[in-house]
Amino acid sequence: MTTLWATIIILGVLITIHECGHFIAARSVGVRVERFSIGIPPRFFTITSINNGWLLKIFFYKRTEGRLRWQPVFQKQIQKPGRKGSKTEYVIALLPLGGYVKMAGIIDESMDTNIQYEEDELMSKPLWAKLWVMSAGVIMNTILAFFIFASVGYYQGTAEIRNEPVVAELQDDMPAKAAGILPGDRIIGINGSTIETWDDLTEIIHGQPNKDMALRIERKNVQINLNITTTFVHFPRSGGIDTLGVIGIAPEVIFLDMTFNEALGVGWFRTMASFGMIVTSLRMLGSGSASVSDFGGPIMIAQLAGQTAEAGWIPFLTFMALISVNLAFINILPIPGLDGGHIFLHLIEGFIRRPLTLKTRITIQQIGMAFILMLMVTIIF
Repeated sequence: MTTLWATIIILGVLITIHECGHFIAARSVGVRVERFSIGIPPRFFTITSINNGWLLKIFFYKRTEGRLRWQPVFQKQIQKPGRKGSKTEYVIALLPLGGYVKMAGIIDESMDTNIQYEEDELMSKPLWAKLWVMSAGVIMNTILAFFIFASVGYYQGTAEIRNEPVVAELQDDMPAKAAGILPGDRIIGINGSTIETWDDLTEIIHGQPNKDMALRIERKNVQINLNITTTFVHFPRSGGIDTLGVIGIAPEVIFLDMTFNEALGVGWFRTMASFGMIVTSLRMLGSGSASVSDFGGPIMIAQLAGQTAEAGWIPFLTFMALISVNLAFINILPIPGLDGGHIFLHLIEGFIRRPLTLKTRITIQQIGMAFILMLMVTIIF
């Protein structure tokens, strides 16, 4: 259940923030927004901006002509004389797994071709306005990630790792815990080599994945010998993936107070580093040093959402920031159907100084959606 709710919260927040970016940008340049939905259909609650007030509706099943239909079961008009309505329908949908903004004058995944090139349609706006509207979602996701990273950094402070080879934490289902290592144990030797610092310890363990080791431990002034077999993790780096030995231990970490300006710097650094990790992963994928199976799909994201939620709100927020960066990066790719695809088409129109035909746009959109669907199937299966 934790996994389900954690996934819903992450997707709900990130997609709502993303779509808010498009909504705010569209309104700022005079583009008519027909619908702003939190969640995906069917609609459950709507409030529409109309002249002289608001129109409120609640949807549910209602028997009509002998059949149950999903339709309005409650409707009320809220009067505000003299108010000029925007005709925007604000929706809270039944399925809280996303959201969308329907703007006038854009061919999106709905394949709506009702474009009249009126003044309040996106297609009638100058190039800079189109680029601003289509990039605003990515900008908002990036700002959200920056804000989360900076806030977490300010709350936690600057992490300082003690270099003594003393175990502070143990991971479940890992070799160290299974072998009987306890928090507070000092590792003083590995395979006959003397260990004086945490760096000495990690250098030896990382270099021996899936290897048997003889550990010498000091526990309450008593020395103990333990045998352990390392496991491994894949760690991405520039040009490939390293396979590192691990046993599931962590050193003591001390957090020092951080200033507001330092927190802003941490937010910027972690946001840019997250983008850098994505670029590195794509390079490895392109070079063949990594495969699609090495990267997590929606199922893994849901699992990690649940795990980080159980670990605490700081790991959960940090994971949300990482997914926000991923969402921003994916959406800016020049693939039809994504924000980057719309931006690319607008740039082409700006270069050739005329709009693409509706038929061309629809064809490109269909190709893009098919590509995205195939990519999702490949990642999931």
